[in-house]
Amino acid sequence: MHMKTAEVYKYLERIGNLLRAEIRQGDAKLQPVQLEILHYLSICNRHSNIPAAVTEYLGLTKGTVSQTLTVLENKGLIEKVPDAQDRRVIHLFLTEKGKAVVDASLPPATLDQGLSFMAPEAREQLARGLAALLEGMQAARQYKAFGVCSTCAHLRETETGHRCDLTGLPLEAGHLQQICREFLPTAKEGEKAA
Repeated sequence: MHMKTAEVYKYLERIGNLLRAEIRQGDAKLQPVQLEILHYLSICNRHSNIPAAVTEYLGLTKGTVSQTLTVLENKGLIEKVPDAQDRRVIHLFLTEKGKAVVDASLPPATLDQGLSFMAPEAREQLARGLAALLEGMQAARQYKAFGVCSTCAHLRETETGHRCDLTGLPLEAGHLQQICREFLPTAKEGEKAA
């Protein structure tokens, strides 16, 4: 491992530990994995709000996700709804209570406070650097990108709005900033990642 890699890892690990500690101490009294799932469901689109996508996004086992979803449902934070076309597929939706927990807990105040010590240019540089690191890690292990619809190669403009060419379904304005497990970078996005 390169010295710089070890140094980056040390910082990312410590930041992750501080964020998880704050989440555990928060008003919601949730385990970090529970809040991570709630957060994912708050940003994913209607094609990606299924247990398999949660498993892929968080890199967890099916068993862990299944047990955690049951806990979240029992706490009234999520609702499981069978798909209208295929009753075997279950969609996961935040309840109003679940949305309130996400809004109150994320991002953790520690992160905002830490960023406030940085100059605006340094915050921008950090965001760009972390985005590039994430893209590189995903490419190296061939993980799904889970990008936003507005920058996806499947997005098409129509006379009445937008459509996903992969699913053939229309996309409302609110869907364009949600993440999708079927995200495919445009040529422009792919060049930026390279």
